[in-house]
Amino acid sequence: MFSDEIKDNYINDIKRMSEKELELFAVELREFIISSVSKTGGHLASNLGVVELTIALHKVFDSPDDKIVFDVGHQSYVHKIITGRKAEFDSLRQLDGISGFPKRSESPHDAYDSGHSSTSVSAALGYAVARDLRNEKYSCIAVIGDGALTGGVSFEALNAAGSSRTPLIVILNDNQMSIEGSIGGLAEHLHNLRTSASYLRFKKGLKDTLGNFPKIYKLLRNTRDLIKHAIIPTGIFEELGFKYFGPIDGHDIKEMCEVFEVAKGLNRPVLVHVVTKKGKGFVPAEKNPAKYHGVGSFDPAEAGIRDSEDRSSYSDIFGRKLVSLARENPNVAAVSAAMVGATGLSYMQKEFPERSFDVGIAEQHAVSFAAGLALNGMRPVVAIYSTFLQRAYDQIVTEVALQKLPVVFAIDRAGITGRDGETHQGMFDISYLNSIPNMTLLAPKDGAELEAMLEYALSLDSPVAIRYPRDKDHDLGGLGSSVKISEAELLGTDGSFAILALGSMVREAAAAKHILEEKGIEAAVYNMRRLKPLQKEFLDSIRDRYDKIVCVEDACPCGGLGESVSRYFSEADAPKISVMAWPDKFIEHGAISELRQRYGLDAAGIAKHCEDFLEKKA
Repeated sequence: MFSDEIKDNYINDIKRMSEKELELFAVELREFIISSVSKTGGHLASNLGVVELTIALHKVFDSPDDKIVFDVGHQSYVHKIITGRKAEFDSLRQLDGISGFPKRSESPHDAYDSGHSSTSVSAALGYAVARDLRNEKYSCIAVIGDGALTGGVSFEALNAAGSSRTPLIVILNDNQMSIEGSIGGLAEHLHNLRTSASYLRFKKGLKDTLGNFPKIYKLLRNTRDLIKHAIIPTGIFEELGFKYFGPIDGHDIKEMCEVFEVAKGLNRPVLVHVVTKKGKGFVPAEKNPAKYHGVGSFDPAEAGIRDSEDRSSYSDIFGRKLVSLARENPNVAAVSAAMVGATGLSYMQKEFPERSFDVGIAEQHAVSFAAGLALNGMRPVVAIYSTFLQRAYDQIVTEVALQKLPVVFAIDRAGITGRDGETHQGMFDISYLNSIPNMTLLAPKDGAELEAMLEYALSLDSPVAIRYPRDKDHDLGGLGSSVKISEAELLGTDGSFAILALGSMVREAAAAKHILEEKGIEAAVYNMRRLKPLQKEFLDSIRDRYDKIVCVEDACPCGGLGESVSRYFSEADAPKISVMAWPDKFIEHGAISELRQRYGLDAAGIAKHCEDFLEKKA
């Protein structure tokens, strides 16, 4: 179906294709996705699983008039290809290229900028209510995964949608996965729906037997549905006010089109439950969908993800250290929000499964649950990506910090994270955590400091947050047994002015020091380690030593290290302060090194900024 000449889109072609042509198109789409993602990296398994589903959506519905809202959005590659972006796929997730998520600025076919989980039903319902208020006529469709349904906001939306009676179609893409396996009572309920042997055998037998007699098969559909409800109580969705269809085969284009046409014609909320296989069509991804959820470049023939570096990631260092601390302290427990492997907690889960808890995509519950553990004598460590932890801000404030509970927040992927773009950059954790009383906020310069900080955090009787980047470890040395891990550290020799760096920026600042030395400029680089409580004694000690201080941080400028130091040195005779942080905007997708270079937060950029500051240009 793909010709040498790139078409604007395939929407009209799909509507004219026969059943056999659509099946061939699905095969070609899979081949193209595997080939493209193997070069650029991206979300592979999730997109391979929704090929037929996305084709069926565009066969039945009329985008962009009909609004298709993808939950999370990392499974939107097929949608992007169909709606005219195939020619740009060599730029997928590359700097200034197309995003790996839906973006309204990229195409009118992208109805919603998504990136976080469990939000699609709310957004689609808002679209639908506005449509009705404006007396417009089009369909609103939310595509949401079974993993995303573990997020509480999705149930809030389902409850509102069902009671509103507003025409809305929810497509439940049930692949038994979030990033890792789905867990909880809802997962068990869906498992019962999809694996009811009696109904599925009956359904398949009816279709096989009467496939050549479509009128009779259609006549018996109502009987089939009555039997289905007798065998499989669909309960939860129909009690919420939805007309439930399913479970149906998410790789059977014809069956999905038939059900979508029916759903389109109903003037009420409808939930269509489709069962798909994550990674379908690529055997390694089918066997290990978690590994191929998000990948770098790889060789499809060898089915091995390339990674030439042997250094451990911060996530692995954290996970292994937590296990060693859990061996010493039986009260140490681990909490994850559907990302056990990604955050390094698989080590803990393997050795101490009874003290490891995966609560699903439910960050608010994770934090409140950890508060309850702490109230009864446990020492919970909550490992969540920075961008996702912000969903639990209220719980951090009122459940943990207000009660001064000893909960440790291991904030993975803090700072810039790269190719996933605006929704996934961990830019704001410093800002919102720095404002919370009773909180201690730490940032290690390398893996050894992360280990020491985790041990230190578990010794305190108050909340602690440790933020660390998406990166491999870079051993910067200097961690002796006498070091106080919460105090600033001078790296190397003193200088005529100071650079105060936090976390991942310490390595860049140390490299900038060498660049400046080659130009005859001596800089004192300090690894700050702790931002909150502010190190007032240290700041007092350098007040008269330096006339100028540059603060460097991997975060947004509001409420961070630079702002805190500037506020402390606010009097007229204090040192002059210059702040280097990411600009006050949402940072686009691209390689971390490219983004640092673009915004002057690499070693060369820091050195240049310091030169200008010393010359009073900055």
